[in-house]
Amino acid sequence: MKNEKHGIVAQLRRNAVAIISLVIAISSLSYNTWRNEKSEDNSNQRCASFKILVKLNELQQVIFHNHYDKDSINKGNPRTGWAHVLTVRDFSRILPSPLPEAAEELLIVWGDNWEYLSESRENVELILSEIENVRNKSVKLLESLD
Repeated sequence: MKNEKHGIVAQLRRNAVAIISLVIAISSLSYNTWRNEKSEDNSNQRCASFKILVKLNELQQVIFHNHYDKDSINKGNPRTGWAHVLTVRDFSRILPSPLPEAAEELLIVWGDNWEYLSESRENVELILSEIENVRNKSVKLLESLD
C-alpha cells in the first residue's frame, strides 16, 4: 500500500493541476516570445519599406527636375539622386528577397544612366522602370506582413 501512495501515478494525480499549469505557462511564454519577435521583425520591415518608398519618390522628383525642368544644379542634382539610391539599397538589405536584389539592380541602372538624365528620354525611362520595380516589390512586401 505504501508504494501506491508514493508511486509515480499517485504523484501525477496529486500534482496534476500544478503540472498542467506549468505546461500552460511555458506554452504561453513561448508563444508570447515568438509573437513579440515576429511583431518586431514585421515592424522593422514595415518601417524600412516605407522609408524606401519615400526615397524612391524623392529620387523620382530629382529625375523629373533634372530631365523635364533642366535643373541639374538645385532640385535635379544627380548627386542627390545618388544619395537616394544608396539609401534605398541600404534599407533593402534588412528586407527579404527579392528587395535587396531589386535595389542593387536600381543602383546599377542608376550608375549606368545618371549622366544622361537631362539629354535622353530612354535613360530616364530605364531608371523610372527600375524605380517602379523596387516600388512594386516594397508594396508587395507591405501587403504580405501580418
